[in-house]
Amino acid sequence: MRSKCLIRLVAASAALLSSPAMALSVFVCEPEWKALIAAHAPDAMIYSATTANQDPHYVQARPSLIAKFRQADMAMCSGAELEVGWLPMLQARSGNPLVQESGPNMIYASNHVRMLDTHNHVDRAMGDIHAHGNPHVQFAVQSIPKLSKVITTKLQQIDPDNALQYQVNGMRFRRHWNTKVSEWKQKSASLRGKRVVGYHATYRYLFEWLGVSQVADLEPKPGISPTASHLQSLVRLDYDEIDAIVYSTYQDSRPANWLQKQINVPVVALPLTVRNDETLDSLIDNIIDSLLVNTVLAEHSVIK
Repeated sequence: MRSKCLIRLVAASAALLSSPAMALSVFVCEPEWKALIAAHAPDAMIYSATTANQDPHYVQARPSLIAKFRQADMAMCSGAELEVGWLPMLQARSGNPLVQESGPNMIYASNHVRMLDTHNHVDRAMGDIHAHGNPHVQFAVQSIPKLSKVITTKLQQIDPDNALQYQVNGMRFRRHWNTKVSEWKQKSASLRGKRVVGYHATYRYLFEWLGVSQVADLEPKPGISPTASHLQSLVRLDYDEIDAIVYSTYQDSRPANWLQKQINVPVVALPLTVRNDETLDSLIDNIIDSLLVNTVLAEHSVIK
């Protein structure tokens, strides 16, 4: 009798874990959050407002986006004013109470990250500065497990019938992520102490974790496009101390290529976010590999 009860319990548990998740409709502002949520809720319908080729600062609040937002059971964005130019309009026009600024199913990733570059005071003269800190938190490697727990809890609240499935998926994701963190630490050891010229502070969190210093910026001020006079001033840098010029693939490559011709250091284009069905950990893998292999950062004396 006890054996039969045990068999029934195991069968019931297996059925619970394999039952299809509720068809949740999830709206995300950037593709990285689509990848992260998909790892926890693979059966959810997840719509991203932006693509890997777009600057998430500047998006039009199109009727199609408003309609998607209106249908959302849950939403996730970077926050820290990254989407301040368009997300409030979606919230206002959609009328969806679940995903308003303080709605029960609205997740801002930056609320769960140790923010860098916070400011007590900002004004327009400073450029595109975010008072709450650098919003590119998809590269806050050490905070991703915490975000995983936040997502897991929220999914369980929205869809309690599949709470155990979300718990298992979350545990599996965090175990895999922590394994990757150990791999990245070992693989990227030779990058520590390297110095780069960047284009916006896009990789601030990842660079801090890797021990890479961004010592100059192609932008004269954050959010201001590179100018001829500013680029000319960068030529006077002690370029023997610069290991690479880095920019994001969605940005104009001409400023980086012009400076490269002047100071003769490698240029590397890095992805801002995931593409297609890429996972978040593969995004980090690709960036580290690009810095190590394509730019010869570890052996920059070969270039100079």
